[in-house]
Amino acid sequence: MIGLDTNVVVRYLVQDDPTQSRKATALIEGAIARGDRLYLCSVVLCELVWVLEAAYGIRKSEVAETLEKILLAAQFEIEHRDCARAALVDFRRSRADFSDCLLGRIHEAAGCESTTTFDRAARGLTTFSPP
Repeated sequence: MIGLDTNVVVRYLVQDDPTQSRKATALIEGAIARGDRLYLCSVVLCELVWVLEAAYGIRKSEVAETLEKILLAAQFEIEHRDCARAALVDFRRSRADFSDCLLGRIHEAAGCESTTTFDRAARGLTTFSPP
C-alpha cells in the first residue's frame, strides 16, 4: 500500500503542473494497474477539499462529486471511510466545512454524544452543539 500526500492527489486531479502531474499520474495509475492500494488519511481528505475550494476556486458541488468518486473507488483505502461518507452527506446539506463534518462524524463514531464548537455553521450539524 502507498500513502498519498495531498499535493500528489491535487496534481493528479487538477493536472496543473506538467512535471508533477505526470509523476502523480504515473504513480497512481501504475499502482492501480499493479493492484496496489492507495491510502488516504482523513487529513488528506480535509486538505484536498480545502485546496480545491480555496486555491482553485472549484465549486462545493464539484468538490463533493470528486470526493464521492474517491470514496467509492476500490483502489483507495480511506481512513474512517464510513465517517467520510457520512461527512460528505453532511457537507452537501450544510454550510459547514468538510473538515468539521468529518470531525463530527469521527467523534460520533468514537462514542461522543456531540462535539462542542463555537462555529455556527458546524453547530447546524446534528453531531455538534454549542458550549
